[in-house]
Amino acid sequence: MGLTAPVRRGEVYLVALNPTRGRELRKTRPCVVVSPDEMNAYWPTFIVAPLTTGRYTSPFWIECRFGGRDGRVVLDQIRVVDRARLVKRLGALTDATLLKSLHVLQEMFAA
Repeated sequence: MGLTAPVRRGEVYLVALNPTRGRELRKTRPCVVVSPDEMNAYWPTFIVAPLTTGRYTSPFWIECRFGGRDGRVVLDQIRVVDRARLVKRLGALTDATLLKSLHVLQEMFAA
């Protein structure tokens, strides 16, 4: 498994998240890359946020539409994954959704 093409911020990949623990989102699911391209070019790991079609809402879950389905970017479940966990590229989020997600992450980690 694993891909060799460059990975870019905002792209959505099918990511094998197992094994997980506790309440972490499980299984192989779409995730958006939120790490900056400067990092993505030099490291074999990426910071991703899973996508879900769950109806639960939270200030840390950004509504999106991807692959013809309504869903959410789950920003309170970001994690670092190795390139080997990337199964395949599925597309990319809209610029507006990506910018909103990055803004929420900035607010989450502000001092």
